[in-house]
Amino acid sequence: YINRAALLGVISLLSPRSSIALAFARPSSTARTTPAISKVCREMSSTAVEDTMTAAPETTPESFEDTSSAYRDLISKLRTVTQLQRASAVLSYDQHVFMGNSERTVASRGAQMSALAGLIHEKSTDKAIGELIETASADLASFDGATSDEARILEITKRDYEKNERIPSELAGRKAALSSKANAQWAKARAASDYSLFQDTLKECFDMAAEVATAVRGENTDVPLYTQMLDEFETGMPASRIDELFGTIQEALVPLLTKVLQSESKPSVAPLNGHFPIKAQEDLSREIVTALGYDGDHGRIDVSVHPFTMSFSPADVRITSRFSEKEWYQGVAGTIHEGGHAMYEQNLNDSGLSIDSALSLGCHESQSLFWERHVGLSKPFWKWATPKLKASFGDDFGYSPEEVYGAVNNVTPGFIRVEADELTYPLYVNS
Repeated sequence: YINRAALLGVISLLSPRSSIALAFARPSSTARTTPAISKVCREMSSTAVEDTMTAAPETTPESFEDTSSAYRDLISKLRTVTQLQRASAVLSYDQHVFMGNSERTVASRGAQMSALAGLIHEKSTDKAIGELIETASADLASFDGATSDEARILEITKRDYEKNERIPSELAGRKAALSSKANAQWAKARAASDYSLFQDTLKECFDMAAEVATAVRGENTDVPLYTQMLDEFETGMPASRIDELFGTIQEALVPLLTKVLQSESKPSVAPLNGHFPIKAQEDLSREIVTALGYDGDHGRIDVSVHPFTMSFSPADVRITSRFSEKEWYQGVAGTIHEGGHAMYEQNLNDSGLSIDSALSLGCHESQSLFWERHVGLSKPFWKWATPKLKASFGDDFGYSPEEVYGAVNNVTPGFIRVEADELTYPLYVNS
């Protein structure tokens, strides 16, 4: 936002309304211009034209991409893989949001995603990519000009290429098909509140994760399997460090939670409960997340069983939430949370290369939780948002900003992580 503010400041200087622009703007038919100003403008314009005609043309130094055909070919191949991955994401989004849930439909989508995953894997492990990495690296070592990200791009690409090489194409396809099947079965089990409907498939998911991690780890059995799995989400983060962090969190939070639950000064949750039309909640959530910075012109907001964010590129980042007529806060909080993810994605550089992808899952969650928790649970936020609640839900919503602030900060342990309060939320992850 600092960068955005700075950009707006620059734009304001170039705006037709700015004093600088007005000094040199072409007079309108109704504007008055003194002879002195007209003379100065004509002289400056004439001088500028002469300078343009006589000035020696500037030469732009060749970039590394200009000089290395291997690097250019490598970048082209990498961007093709990125576009295929984005196409796969479209299929996944459609399944989560719009597609039917019959067995035949799910099986058909699973076959489509499996075929696409196999194609992506084939192109990601093309031996030509390995050769281009080596040639481009040699070219970079002998390049005398200025470089920026090329060395890091080659480093990341080599790491990913070697990792993907260890995964058989058949395994990549099976993983994609299982993902499609698992999502559908989870949704059915959730609707029926019957864990047994998903139990066997969940085990398949665990087994699949272990199989992929084992393949990626290769012969280096000194690396714990769970550390290898974590590397997919937090590169370089060992399981031992995660245990240490969660141990510290648990040690601090459990006594604090006990103390809070024993308190006799508990806020009322009455402002959260009642009857709230779904359409009104959707409009309210859209208004709030847009005000926070989500760009709806480069995305969309839908409804799904479980809130999530999916990016097809910084130009198209979509979010979903879920709503209940009996309670409004979870829908708003879910939208703000996913909006935080989306704003992060929308502000990444759209190069189509891994260097401009999200840094890690932890970094991603820091963005979503910043907006949902640090901003969305603050007193100033609800001083601003409570009038919007009243406008959306009518005169029956007669609560003050202080009452709403107390209600949304209530601490109540439960079984659903995404609906957890700020204090108990880390303990779900820890368990």
